[in-house]
Amino acid sequence: RRAGSLGKMALEVAYQCLAGRTGVPTVFVSRHGEVARAVDLLGDLASDTPLSPTAFGLAVHNASAGLFSIARADRANHVALAAGADGVEHAVIEACGQLADGAGAVLLVAYDCPLPDRLAQFHDCDEQPYAFAWLLVPAADAPFSLGWSACADDCVPAAGAMPAGLEVLRFHLSGQDVLERRSGPRRWLWTRHV
Repeated sequence: RRAGSLGKMALEVAYQCLAGRTGVPTVFVSRHGEVARAVDLLGDLASDTPLSPTAFGLAVHNASAGLFSIARADRANHVALAAGADGVEHAVIEACGQLADGAGAVLLVAYDCPLPDRLAQFHDCDEQPYAFAWLLVPAADAPFSLGWSACADDCVPAAGAMPAGLEVLRFHLSGQDVLERRSGPRRWLWTRHV
């Protein structure tokens, strides 16, 4: 009930993907998180308006993961990542690390929304709200592989590029064999195994 629209999107896909399973560790990843709430809080600070502890609690980056855990009374480990445009890749690496440590499954929830108008100067892609969830399990024959290497120079997204999370989701759903993403000093290579 207290979650904002971004949090509700993230929680909806998490519930749909996990269904009734419990004890599954989660990795929530969002580039901006509930940044609109944070901007509102900064405005309150600037105008000497008392800050709402609830608003602050819901503005932190792990708010959605915490709400999910509390609502389900599930004490499984959860991680919240903010890894810039490479967030989904870093979330996959984190999830794979948990699988390698013995987790039977890991829920990955990727979600984001555009920056508020006050931060429009920092837009670097055609941002739009999205949320998706994957239930990752150990597999002898993984359908995908993910690798990375250094770029010779810093890479910036092309004007009008879609958000990185949506680019990865499109690759997953499209059936393409390869997705190469360049971001900052990194080159990410997603490969589908047939």
